[in-house]
Amino acid sequence: MPKQFQQNDGRRAPKGHFVVYVGEELRRFIVPLSYLKNPTFSQLLDKAAEEYGFDSRKSIVLPCDESTFRSFLHLMPS
Repeated sequence: MPKQFQQNDGRRAPKGHFVVYVGEELRRFIVPLSYLKNPTFSQLLDKAAEEYGFDSRKSIVLPCDESTFRSFLHLMPS
C-alpha cells in the first residue's frame, strides 16, 4: 500500500493530505488533497454528506466498506 494511504497512529495528516474514516471499524486513512478533484471521490463525499450530514466537525466518514475503499485507492494514481 502506498505510504500516503497508511494510518499514522493518530497524529495529524501531513501537509497536503487529509484524514477519512472508512468501514464499520472506522479505519483511518490519509489521502492526498488532490483526490478532492477526482469525480469518484467527490461522489463518495457527496454520499457521506447525504448519509451523515455535515454535523461532524472532527472527521470525514465515508459510507463504504474498507475493502472497497482499498480497491479504489489502488486504482488512483500515486
